[in-house]
Amino acid sequence: MEPMASESSVPKGTAFADLLLQGPEPPGLWNDLTGIFRKAFCCRGADKHFTLSVYVMSVLQGLFPILDWWKSYNLKFFRSDLMAGLTLASLSIPQSIGYATLARLDPQYGLYTSVVPPLVYAVTGTSKEIAIGPVAIVSLLLSSMIQKIVDPAVDPTYYRKMVFTVTFLTGVFQCAFGLFRLGYLVDFLSHAAIVGFMGGAAIVIGLQQLKGLLGLSHFTNRTDVISVTKAVWISVHETGRKYKKLFWISAIAPVLSVALSTLFVYATSADKHGVKIIQKVNSGINASSVKQIDLKGDYVAECAKIALICAVIALTEAVAVGRSFSAINGYRLDGNKEMVAMGFMNIAGSLSSCYVATGSFSRTAVNFAAGCKTAVSNIIMAATVMVALELLTKLLYYTPVSILASIILSALPGLINVQEVCFLWKVDKMDFLTCMGSFLGVLFGSVEIGLSVALGVSFAKIVIQSIRSQVEILGRLQGTDIFCSINQYPVVQQTPTVLTIRIETSFLCFINASSIKEKIIGWVTDKREAFRSVILDMSNVVNMDTSGLSALEELYKELACLGIQMAMARPGWQVTHKMKLARLIDEVGERWFFLTVGEAVEACLTMKAANALECC
Repeated sequence: MEPMASESSVPKGTAFADLLLQGPEPPGLWNDLTGIFRKAFCCRGADKHFTLSVYVMSVLQGLFPILDWWKSYNLKFFRSDLMAGLTLASLSIPQSIGYATLARLDPQYGLYTSVVPPLVYAVTGTSKEIAIGPVAIVSLLLSSMIQKIVDPAVDPTYYRKMVFTVTFLTGVFQCAFGLFRLGYLVDFLSHAAIVGFMGGAAIVIGLQQLKGLLGLSHFTNRTDVISVTKAVWISVHETGRKYKKLFWISAIAPVLSVALSTLFVYATSADKHGVKIIQKVNSGINASSVKQIDLKGDYVAECAKIALICAVIALTEAVAVGRSFSAINGYRLDGNKEMVAMGFMNIAGSLSSCYVATGSFSRTAVNFAAGCKTAVSNIIMAATVMVALELLTKLLYYTPVSILASIILSALPGLINVQEVCFLWKVDKMDFLTCMGSFLGVLFGSVEIGLSVALGVSFAKIVIQSIRSQVEILGRLQGTDIFCSINQYPVVQQTPTVLTIRIETSFLCFINASSIKEKIIGWVTDKREAFRSVILDMSNVVNMDTSGLSALEELYKELACLGIQMAMARPGWQVTHKMKLARLIDEVGERWFFLTVGEAVEACLTMKAANALECC
């Protein structure tokens, strides 16, 4: 074994390397936590002369963005928003009634949800185009999960109480995500998981509409495809159709407008011949539901679980929709403010007989195409729905249930993205597996099973990626100080006697530290006589835990036993700080830490030359 380089033979580090080891301490956990609170409640006018009025105004502008853009609002904008709002209302009224039936609620609750939440969002949200109201996916989530606790057909009053409680807690979760900058929690449901979940949910929702389209009286409460298909088969073959002459009305109802179908049923008295109608829709604007929110009942924990799922799904859809259209119009959407706005509107909605609302892609697309300029289009839409609640609900008495089913069905094709599934298969097989796991879980199991599978596969992907030995051997691009992977760039050349390795992981921890160390030792022992130095490029490592520190210390000792010097280049701020605290820098030697890989290589080559002179 060759002797280690003496202190005199090791080149002194440059002033830049000194900066690496003598920098200030990185911010700790307490700094991160207080920083979150400061950002959540910061004063936008902090750079100005502080006064109470400045502080109050900045807080109000943060909570109510309308105070900013309202100053530049004009008649031209209003005309555009008026047309967009009226167009939006013509779509929202029938859709809201249909989604309420999907949520197993009376029709008026869907209309209520198109009044208060859009009004609240208009003054608190940052998107100009997003259209707020009930959506198919959230309606399915609520009905499929809450009806496992209480059957709406047996106890509709308690079912509504649970819906309002879940809506209130959904709003609380959404506000918390935004205020404390926890939006990253939404990202635990990956894009692939959402694609699969939406596709499976769309098919389940479509199958659920067979009850309305076929006029079935008895149907299953389960949501999986096998149970629904079995229920349709039994209902059609056992009960048959009593009035076959008018059966075609239910079949063609999806292609008719609500107005024509309602008028037709009324004119022909089709409701007396087997065509199911929605019958009474309570008139009047939203009634208070404060007393129906139950935070002390036996099922609060279950409500909180359902609310958390609804909060994540609703935010995922809303933020994705909002960012898509804000990118088209060239402005930035503040994700955290959007979460707070969504939370406020759902809390307000839960107190006024609404269920969970979010941004709808189909209605947002209509709003955008109709030429909306600001969130005032939501106000126009809500006002129009209020007028409909006051004056037009009696006219909906004869609306056939099948038209509501067809309205829901017409919105479903946009949720099934076959092209994206093909893209996932082409680009990333693990993402494809996540997508299909979510899709099949929803389709053949339940909403919860689908989400659980998606989360399970997503976490498994993270663990597998972390466990894999993420290290690359580097070589120098001739004539430069650029070091690249020898596998990715075969033209680069390895430096004789120096093994340069880049650790690819951002977090060196208990999951991957041991495998990374073993792989490096394996490379060294395979060509033991070829190397006198090992350089670790730590530029990608942002942080490490104690297992990572132990692995580096063990690596240093094993290399030292083989007569090989270990050096490190570009360790991160947190990594450097932890190595100081663990005295690993003292053990390795400050002279063997460098700001660049090039400096480290030159130092190792100088050490080799010094050792050669000493031997002479």
